Amino acid sequence: MRTAALGPAQRAEALAGMAERELDVLVVGAGVVGAGTALDAATRGLSTGLVEARDWASGTSSRSSKLIHGGLRYLEMLDFALVREALKERGLLLERLAPHLVKPVPFLYPLQHKGWERLYAGSGVALYDVMSMARGHGRGLPGHRHLTRRHALRVAPCLKKDALVGALQYYDAQMDDARYVATLVRTAASYGARVANRARVTGFLREGERVVGARVQDVEGGGEYEVRAKQVVNATGVWTDDTQAMVGERGQFHVRASKGIHLVVPKDRIHSTTGLILRTEKSVLFVIPWGRHWIVGTTDTDWDLDKAHPAASSADIDYLLQHVNSVLAVPLTRDDVEGVYAGLRPLLAGESDATSKLSREHTVAHPVPGLVVVAGGKYTTYRVMAKDAVDEAVHALDQRVADCVTEDVPLLGAEGYRALWNARARTAARTGLHVARLEHLLNRYGSLTQEILDLIAEDSSLGAPLPGAEDYLRAEVVYAASHEGARHLDDVLTRRTRISIETFDRGTRSAREAARLMAPVLGWDEERIEREVRHYEKRVEAERESQRQPDDLTADAARLGAPDIVPL
Repeated sequence: MRTAALGPAQRAEALAGMAERELDVLVVGAGVVGAGTALDAATRGLSTGLVEARDWASGTSSRSSKLIHGGLRYLEMLDFALVREALKERGLLLERLAPHLVKPVPFLYPLQHKGWERLYAGSGVALYDVMSMARGHGRGLPGHRHLTRRHALRVAPCLKKDALVGALQYYDAQMDDARYVATLVRTAASYGARVANRARVTGFLREGERVVGARVQDVEGGGEYEVRAKQVVNATGVWTDDTQAMVGERGQFHVRASKGIHLVVPKDRIHSTTGLILRTEKSVLFVIPWGRHWIVGTTDTDWDLDKAHPAASSADIDYLLQHVNSVLAVPLTRDDVEGVYAGLRPLLAGESDATSKLSREHTVAHPVPGLVVVAGGKYTTYRVMAKDAVDEAVHALDQRVADCVTEDVPLLGAEGYRALWNARARTAARTGLHVARLEHLLNRYGSLTQEILDLIAEDSSLGAPLPGAEDYLRAEVVYAASHEGARHLDDVLTRRTRISIETFDRGTRSAREAARLMAPVLGWDEERIEREVRHYEKRVEAERESQRQPDDLTADAARLGAPDIVPL
């Protein structure tokens, strides 16, 4: 297997190659489910294409709570099958498929009632651990434990003393969702999939009732391609209904968008050695460790406005601050918020109008010959969704196709990761980088870290931190453009790194230097650098303005003040 670099030349070759001869499977949408579907199809030996209208994971899959979890609260809903499936996937990701990207994270659940609550919640957490172990993929995580109030306050001194009578602590896992998808796409490409971002499907090719491919517009270069495929998979998440409309078919189900927003605050604003999970009147609230930060979220509200750029309103931010401050001894204020992001969950519409009651399960359908639709689900179970989508597609292929093998296909960077982690001090001494830098790189790229070190060996200036975002090296910006398919400054500051939510200036101080680092790779001149920087600054200001608005309608209008960048 070769390691795929997704630079400008490879993107052009992929688009031309897709149009050259009929594919077995064309996947539309490169969120986690679409990327997973492309990997599943490619590793079964199928000729596979993957196209994405914007950037990898630019929709829901970069705006989640960053958790890989079994769904503890679904036990309360008695949805044992969903929890069992998710726990198995959590174990696979932690232990085999992506140990460099998926990490254990502890959570503390404060108990507010004596007696019955410890018995009730403790039974649920115990069952969660038992179900995980029963699947054979839970041994890498510590078991839950019961804490007294005094012990809980030692673990999480940030809590008000009267906010709990005791606590439970248990473990789940987390990842950088956008980085995970970018790695998934590169893994699919390494197994032969042709992949292209900024490639928008404008319509489907038809022969009678059958879908036989798609018209794909190169948003960067302006050309249009006819990509023919025996089966097309619609994996467009919250855009599912819009994509289905291109064939005059809404399908057998309807996908609704539920908005969830998250706040990012500095690590020193919440004094705790563990994450927190809190009950609200509607759902649950997480306080999640995130490097030198905390992520606080999420909300769960219906959204029927712009899907590309969901906006967080002032009311959303106040809601999260109010609920987290109900348990914090030192409350958070607006001034503590470094970053804010909003995402849309694709939920299968049910009988209830409350989005928290809509289905988190997924479904696969074949509404017209040649077109498979996969929708719903949750990030953790993306691999199962991808398997089901490809299984549905191969039923209609006139050839024998192998079964799914992705349970045994590690993502790029996984193989050799643990050995490199053990040798990180020696590598640091050899390269001159601090061991903390090596740990940062290994937990973002795994064994692909050597490719970053090669860039630094060629140009030692790339080993310096990026100004304004010292957690990241200058080499990572270059690598994002040369190997990870980043086409715009926004791609790098928002998804390949998380500078846009991890700094109080939202990445504006780093923007010009980052654009200059990308320029040689992408062939930008001085004018193009200025356009990219101006666009990014306008995007940040539009987001800030939206977050000052009182409701969804005004927030959406403010966010749309900065349209997507389109190359001239």
